[in-house]
Amino acid sequence: MDILLISIAVLLLIIGIVGCILPAVPGPPIAYSAVLILLMHSNELVHPSSKLLWSYGIAVLIITVLDYILPVWGTKKFGGSKAGERGSMVGLILSFFIPIAGPFTILIGPFIGAVVGELLTGKDKKTVLNSGIGSFLGFLAGTVLKLGMVALIVLKFITLLWV
Repeated sequence: MDILLISIAVLLLIIGIVGCILPAVPGPPIAYSAVLILLMHSNELVHPSSKLLWSYGIAVLIITVLDYILPVWGTKKFGGSKAGERGSMVGLILSFFIPIAGPFTILIGPFIGAVVGELLTGKDKKTVLNSGIGSFLGFLAGTVLKLGMVALIVLKFITLLWV
């Protein structure tokens, strides 16, 4: 049973890492569940007020929410309209299903989507480009936050497993 639980937890960590880049998979919450499984297995989860449980859980929740807000905020901050925001989200989703440039499509999808969204409303080239850049930077910031959180979770998992 120990090997089965640890194997499931490791699989969840791997899915969590992949989920930091793929838009449809919530990476940090999945990786966090791996730590919960390990804590429950090792009987370290003695009380619901465990510092680890609460601090990581709150951080995962905040980062997950920010991941959805940052691309839209970046588009707005750089002068984009609702069309640019919607285009950014559509570009992100389509990049997952139509990987024209391989894994790099996920990085440029929000940019292209925001640019197309702004072009459809007849905006000038400067606004269109700024909207795309804002969307890309917002997506990049969300991805970096998720990867950082999952890296902390992986390190904690390793220390719990071998210490």
